[in-house]
Amino acid sequence: MRFWPVFIVALLIGLLIPLGYGGWEGLGRLRELPLGLIAGSMAMVVLGWNLNAARLRLVLGGTGNYMGQGKALATVISSEFAMSATPAGTGGALTYIFLLHRHGLASSHAAACYALEQLLDLLFFLPALILLSIVLLAGGDEFHAGTQLVLLGGMIGGGLGSLWLLARHYRPVMLAGGRLLNRFGIARERRRRIARWIIRFRQGIGLMLSLSRWRLLLIYLLCIGHWLLRYTILYFIIQALGEDISWAYLFLVQMFVLSIGQLTLLPGGSGGVEIGFSALLAPWLDPATLAAALIAWRFATYYWYLLAGAPIFFFFAGGGLWRHLRFGRA
Repeated sequence: MRFWPVFIVALLIGLLIPLGYGGWEGLGRLRELPLGLIAGSMAMVVLGWNLNAARLRLVLGGTGNYMGQGKALATVISSEFAMSATPAGTGGALTYIFLLHRHGLASSHAAACYALEQLLDLLFFLPALILLSIVLLAGGDEFHAGTQLVLLGGMIGGGLGSLWLLARHYRPVMLAGGRLLNRFGIARERRRRIARWIIRFRQGIGLMLSLSRWRLLLIYLLCIGHWLLRYTILYFIIQALGEDISWAYLFLVQMFVLSIGQLTLLPGGSGGVEIGFSALLAPWLDPATLAAALIAWRFATYYWYLLAGAPIFFFFAGGGLWRHLRFGRA
């Protein structure tokens, strides 16, 4: 499949859907957003990248491999760019493993580092999904300081508890997963892909078990900080547009639409993200405000990744890897 036509179609869909929903009035509302908010949103993304780079350094340092903050940051940004520019984010993992391998890690060790980061992300979102759903079902639309502290403590405790359970009982979990795949009659090729993911999962758990408890706790705290920064940008945009929607609801909306977007198989989840966003926020926002919020949010959390990440990717990863991503994955 040709890359550039698919990429251009994805960008056009991402812009035409909000314009079609909010019209020119949406652009008018977009101009009402202060430049300081846009700059602040971009700065929040950069800060999140730095937290992820620090997380990578801690993971590598725990196994005797050391990397400077600048190189770790370039690895993170390059991987984010590749994930945003390729269908279903397939290029992110390949770029991450390629750059760590070039740093001197064996490919299996680099894959284990990637698997550990994915595992920690999953163990953040699972407690977050449960806790925030409970808050919304209980009618807690306002986030007071005490509620925020309780939720943060619950995310940390839930994630660390899940890590401990996986470390103690990962073999039964993997065996149960294999039986489940057989029961549902998953196709052989797909089972092979899942099997490769499970092998990485095992490698990630092995890497996790080799780290000290304090290092693992700090890595997990950096994971939480990164995702809280990224998922709070939309809340600030909505507030700047003069609307008030629960932070908890906006967090869950982003989790849902970004997951659904991967099903479109277009770079950045274009189409699925915009349609899901519009459907879930239409009851609270008028069309013009919704269109403005969607464009501003997608700029900070998608288009900014492409703009800032492209030069760093080509400088550190090179055109050879990009050609492989285009023709081998796209």
